Amino acid sequence: MSSQVLNELETRGLIYQCTDHPGLARLLESGPQTFYIGFDPTADSLHIGSLIPIIVMMHFQRAGHRPIAILGGGTAMVGDPSGKTEMRQMLTPEQIAANGRGIASQLARFLDFGSGGCRLINNADWLAELKYVDFLREIGRHFSVNRMLTAESYRQRLETGLSFIEFNYMLLQAYDFHVLCRDENCRLQMGGQDQWGNIVAGIDLIRRTQSRETFGVTFPLLTTANGEKFGKTAGGAVWLSAEKTPVLDFYQFWRNCEDHDIEKLLSFFTFLPLDEVRALGQLQDRDINRAKEILAYEVTALVHGHEAAATAFKTAVSRFGSADPEQKIPTSSRIRELGTAGAVAMPTLKLGKDELTAGISLVELFIRAGLGKSKGQVRRLIEQGGAYLNEKRIAADRQLVEADFKDGRLVIKSGKKRFYQVVLR
Repeated sequence: MSSQVLNELETRGLIYQCTDHPGLARLLESGPQTFYIGFDPTADSLHIGSLIPIIVMMHFQRAGHRPIAILGGGTAMVGDPSGKTEMRQMLTPEQIAANGRGIASQLARFLDFGSGGCRLINNADWLAELKYVDFLREIGRHFSVNRMLTAESYRQRLETGLSFIEFNYMLLQAYDFHVLCRDENCRLQMGGQDQWGNIVAGIDLIRRTQSRETFGVTFPLLTTANGEKFGKTAGGAVWLSAEKTPVLDFYQFWRNCEDHDIEKLLSFFTFLPLDEVRALGQLQDRDINRAKEILAYEVTALVHGHEAAATAFKTAVSRFGSADPEQKIPTSSRIRELGTAGAVAMPTLKLGKDELTAGISLVELFIRAGLGKSKGQVRRLIEQGGAYLNEKRIAADRQLVEADFKDGRLVIKSGKKRFYQVVLR
């Protein structure tokens, strides 16, 4: 297990602050770690602002770490003042429970909740049972009001009014981290940049009550090239629920993003290799519209599935046309779908069909493409997990079969940056 996931997120621009980067890197190097991100059930669906924390959780889970998604059934009874200019509308317990069910079903689309996978825990399990006086004596005594008032989430609200119930929010979120560290060995909390004060408060509480070192990471507040908050339209928020935001509208939201935002959005909201992200971000004129189609398709497929994304793409093409003359649906072979003008040239190896029939191994293919000097070197690359076939890591040396080719083409990669397309002639 390594801290490579931390470097990946930093390179993609997904990390805004980290309490102790070297310490967190060492922790991640030591083996699989448990981390958590909270989701307050203020509606029965998440919106695209929640996609960044979800995608970060996916990156960490794919790297072998164990996510906990905290459903804020308890904290939603209070309301988070972070990033708000006025007090949230108070919800009934029944509304919170119904919203929680909707969010739980959405998270299951993105995260593996199987045996040993992600856990969904409602913080009402411990917050609802708290005895207030006991809580103040055991937890509240560790908090300085002076320090709390320096937190950005509180300082901004002092000008417009901060209710006492909201003032308790920091203590409750810190207590969440305390409970998860104690009961689940959770040592990392992540959240949006407006959660920094709450996360640091939890780290300090754990240090005082458990004498343990824990860590915090925040994600940047995403804005457009014009400085506006990302994810809002004239009709309001863009939801992950197809009932609230129809799939075609969801697709078109991404398709209509600004040219200058393409590279950032591809980096944040897709799992495309970064070399492809940079290449797509450099496209100009008509070709940048094809990059937007790729972005829209990738995010729509992530949220609603490939079939729904394909339908949205075809519908949009029938109404507005496509930047691709052949109007192909964007696939995992993204750059080749761009057409000729402005596209990045991918080195190509032509392979005769008779050679394929005769049987050529992946090792031999890598050598012929110049991605390895010897069979031993390529085998070591495969064993170390650095060889890819059509974006999937190669688990073992095996013979090529016709199924590996899509439209007479496949892509092999060595590491993240060296790739070759193999075309049947």
